[in-house]
Amino acid sequence: MTFASCLTLTSCGNTEQALPEPLAIDNALTDAEKAAGILTPEVMWKMSRIGAQTLSPDGSKLVYTLTQYNLKENRGITLLWLRDMATGQERALTDYNSTNTAPQWLDNQSVAFLSNRSGEMQAWAMDVDGSNLRQLTTIEGGIEGFGIAGDHAFYVKRVAVAKLKGSNKYEDMDKSKVRIYDDLMVRHWDYWDDGSYLHIFAADYKDGKIAEGVDIIGADKAYDAPLAPYFDTAEIRLSPDGSQLAYTCKPLTGTEYALSTDSDIFLYDFATAQTRNLSKEAAAKGYDKFVGYDKYPVFSPDGSKIAFRSQRRPGNEADQQRLWVFDLNTNECSYITRNHDICATEVVWDGNEAMYFVLPWRGTHQVAHIDLDGNLKHITAGNHDINTFTMAEGKIVANMNTISKAVELYDVDLTTGALTQLTDVNREIYENIKFGEVEERWITTTDGKKMLTWVILPPDFDPTKKYPTLLYCQGGPQSTVSQFWSYRWNFQLMAAQGYVIVAPNRRGCPSFGQEWTDQISGDYSGQNIRDYLAAIDEVSKEPWVDTDHRGCVGASYGGYSTYYLAGVHEGRFKAFIAHCGIFNFESMYGHTEELFFVTNDYGGAYWEKDNAVAQRSYANSPHKKVGNWDTPIMIITGERDYRIPYSQSLEAFTAARVQGIDARLVSFENEAHQVFQPQNSVVWNREFFSWLDKYLK
Repeated sequence: MTFASCLTLTSCGNTEQALPEPLAIDNALTDAEKAAGILTPEVMWKMSRIGAQTLSPDGSKLVYTLTQYNLKENRGITLLWLRDMATGQERALTDYNSTNTAPQWLDNQSVAFLSNRSGEMQAWAMDVDGSNLRQLTTIEGGIEGFGIAGDHAFYVKRVAVAKLKGSNKYEDMDKSKVRIYDDLMVRHWDYWDDGSYLHIFAADYKDGKIAEGVDIIGADKAYDAPLAPYFDTAEIRLSPDGSQLAYTCKPLTGTEYALSTDSDIFLYDFATAQTRNLSKEAAAKGYDKFVGYDKYPVFSPDGSKIAFRSQRRPGNEADQQRLWVFDLNTNECSYITRNHDICATEVVWDGNEAMYFVLPWRGTHQVAHIDLDGNLKHITAGNHDINTFTMAEGKIVANMNTISKAVELYDVDLTTGALTQLTDVNREIYENIKFGEVEERWITTTDGKKMLTWVILPPDFDPTKKYPTLLYCQGGPQSTVSQFWSYRWNFQLMAAQGYVIVAPNRRGCPSFGQEWTDQISGDYSGQNIRDYLAAIDEVSKEPWVDTDHRGCVGASYGGYSTYYLAGVHEGRFKAFIAHCGIFNFESMYGHTEELFFVTNDYGGAYWEKDNAVAQRSYANSPHKKVGNWDTPIMIITGERDYRIPYSQSLEAFTAARVQGIDARLVSFENEAHQVFQPQNSVVWNREFFSWLDKYLK
């Protein structure tokens, strides 16, 4: 193969991959869309989406990713954009010929990133003036993440460990399509276990190239690092001088893996090629048991300390995310947030003695500050979600959204907490499309507590009119109904179609203290269901709620809530929509993959007859109340969903139709637990609103 042909094809052993085709993007609003002024699914897919962001070491420049979609082509592309922090001038660093992600600065004038411009994902770099484009890795099969510091680097690559397919276990049966397993987990989230796992490779960085690395997980280890199913490269960090590598791994397999969340923080030393398990070292000294998730190590600027998040209870993925610090000089471990009933996420060091982090707080996400003595200070406030932030030279740029505005980047004043918008990537949308008002309400629950509930009103709301109203049931179940902007479940999109939205932070939703979060486990059919009914009943006292035309919608745990409410709603609702919901607890226990989740939240397995909590859960499975169903229901599922498999949706649809209830099944053959593909998303929304309009308007 000649050098010229390598511009078209990339050779990977005996395979060849074609370069991606350039993607045309023209997402200007049409005259008709401007005249209507209404948010529609088609308009939403014209929005540009900001992703990762990173400040240069001197804080003078910002690089961020921007993803745009071509609905007709049913695909998107991600570009790198550069912002001069002093002048505010911006320009694209990459074009529409390739997807470019995961930017990281090499110095103040050069940025490295992942790109598929060679036909597969490799690490590349370029100067910010657009010159000196160079390829940093040529790893066979491509890579899925990387990092560089000093003279060392790491990259993440998929490694074949076990022969689970008939075609590779029996090489003379190369057309066999069988899979063979002796233990759990046979599948995860949206894929079957094929015997390959993501591993971290430690490598030298020399002469502008990342060399072939060493698999520090072990070529025979059936572990993923970073962890499945999200494979977040942020779980891996190089020390500032590049001499050490901290990472997260859950060194468990089979049934033990399925039942436990016990991941640990590991530290690899490049000079000695030795690895330490910091979690187990700290546990041996009695600092804590460290048997839950330990994740996201972050080095202090001098490399002497590692901050990490730790959860106390194995099997409870929604446990409090405690902030700990391991001192590498003294080998002491400190629980920094011991005196605070909070979770700490997205940690960034402020010098070597304090940290900034994202604080989930009362249905929002804020920037907070804490020192090593545990002195906590809230930096920002207000109804918004700060998702992540980047910091350099005392400057913070935050990635932030609200229910009414997709992600933009903001400067954070660390003295006052004031937020100044920097980017405006969807200006045309906001100048031409109307959005509804968002109200914050604190509703009294049946047990006398206060529950934050967002109420989203239609654009041009008229309090003298009556509006069909939707109760929104959150998934998780331990996830916050925050000021999130979603391209799948968008409150403003629902309101734009003429609906009032009632979105309660019922029991189980984090950011209101761990007791509020914990209460839902083992009590799916209890207080949180009463919370939902309290919210819809209270808001329904408003004269503008059409109580004859109320609906209930939700996904995942919200889908479970929809199924359960369909059996106990006592005529409140005239239509239901459940997306990928849990319908039958017993079959769900056998169908799902991360058994620690159902074991924790149901209280145990269905065969544990002496387990009172578990037996109460199974006795209150939605399918046990299906005889009370009397209301039209739409059921949506993804055939690649292995968290709540499509079989749950089929069971519910069968129960509805056999009883003569109006029902519709919408099954996406190429989606999993969520709908991501552009055209599938538009179809999802058209089906969603046509069902609601049919019964509520």
